[in-house]
Amino acid sequence: MKKLYLNVAFMYLSLLSAYGQVKTVPISSDTSSYQSRKLKVDEVNLVSAYYNQDGNNSAVTGGIGTEKLNDIANTIDVQLSRFTKTGKKDAFSFELGVDHYTSASSDKIDPSTISSASSNDTRVYPSLNWTRSNEETGNSFGFTGSYSTEFDYQSVGAAFNLTRQSKNKNTQFDFKAQAFLDQWTVILPIELRTPKLGNKHDEQYGTAPRNSFSASFALSQVINQRFQVSINIEPSYQHGLLATKYQRDYFTDGSLKAETLPDKRYKLPIGVRMNYFLDDRFIIRAFYRYYLDNWGIKAHTAELEIPVKINSFFSISPFYRYSNQQGTRYFTAYGQHQVGDQYFTSDYDLSTLNSDFYGAGIRLSPPKGVFGWQRLNSAELRYGHYARSTGLASNIVSLNLKFK
Repeated sequence: MKKLYLNVAFMYLSLLSAYGQVKTVPISSDTSSYQSRKLKVDEVNLVSAYYNQDGNNSAVTGGIGTEKLNDIANTIDVQLSRFTKTGKKDAFSFELGVDHYTSASSDKIDPSTISSASSNDTRVYPSLNWTRSNEETGNSFGFTGSYSTEFDYQSVGAAFNLTRQSKNKNTQFDFKAQAFLDQWTVILPIELRTPKLGNKHDEQYGTAPRNSFSASFALSQVINQRFQVSINIEPSYQHGLLATKYQRDYFTDGSLKAETLPDKRYKLPIGVRMNYFLDDRFIIRAFYRYYLDNWGIKAHTAELEIPVKINSFFSISPFYRYSNQQGTRYFTAYGQHQVGDQYFTSDYDLSTLNSDFYGAGIRLSPPKGVFGWQRLNSAELRYGHYARSTGLASNIVSLNLKFK
C-alpha cells in the first residue's frame, strides 16, 4: 500500500541527501583542453535502510489499533558523464529503488482473512536523469523521468531542473518543476464493499487518479569562507483521490464510513538552511521550515546537525529535529466524527502533534579506500529514532556505500 506511515523514513533519507556533501565553489575548467567524449562511470551509490515502527493509532481501524510496520529499502544510483564537442558536460544518473514492507494495520482492511495481500507489498521505482552543464559558468539544466509501482498504485513522473550561478560563483539559483500522475486502485474496508460476483472479499473496485505538481525555488549565497545560507520555497498542488479509502472513520452515532477528504490540496513549505564552518573539525548545520496548506495544517520544523571531523577520513554527525504540527480541521479521534461532516479522517499523521527525531551518522572516507578497497570511496552508517506525542515510535538505520 502506498499510504504508509513512512514519513520518518523519507525525512531521514533527506538528511542523507541534504547533508551528505558540503557545497563547494566550483573550479573553472579549461574547455579548450582535450576532454574525453566517451561515457564514463563517475560514481555508484548503494543505500540500504531498515525501518520499523509501532503505535496504537492506526487509521485503517479508525484511529485505534496497531501501527506496527517493518520496511526494507534498497537503492542503487549510477552516475555517468561525458563531454560534448563544445566542451559541455552531460551527466546521466540512473536510480533503481526496491522497498518491501510488512504492515499489521494494512492487514486489518479485511481482518477475516488469515493474511491478505495488503499485509505486505513491494514497491519498485526506477528513475533516469540527464543534466547538461557548463563547468566554466556553473550553469546547467536537465530532465528526469520516473516510474513507481506497487500493489494498489502506479505512478509516472517527470521533472525539469535548472541551475544558474553568478560570475564569482558565490550566488546560486536552483529551480525544479515536477509532476506525478498516479493511478490508484480503490480499495474499501471489508464492511463497506458491495459483493461482486458473490465474492465479498474482492478488493478490486476500479481506479482513481491522483495528480501532483510542484516547484522548487532555491537561492544559495556564500556569505564568507565560513558561512553559507540558502532559502527554499516549494509550492505544490494535488488533485484527485487524496483520501485513503481503506481507512475507516467512526461517527458519534456508531456508523462507519471510508475516509473522505477534499480532492484538491495546496501546500507551501518555506525553508532556510545555514552552514557555518566553525573550524577544520566542526561544522554547524541548521535548518528551519514553515509549512501550511489549505486543509488547515501548519507546522514548524527545526533541525540541527553538527558533523565532527575526528581525523582526515573519519567523522561523526549527531543530529536532532523537532517538529510542531497543528492538525487539519477534518481530523477527530475514534468515534468523534459528526454525522453531518462532509470531510473526515482519523489519520493521526494529519492531527495536532509534536515530534522528536534524533540520531547520528558515522562516515569513513580513507584515501586508500574503505577497508583498503580503492574503489570504495566512502561508507556512511546512520541511525535515527523518532517519537511523537501520539505514541508512535520508530527506528531507522541506513548504510550508504559510495564507489568511485
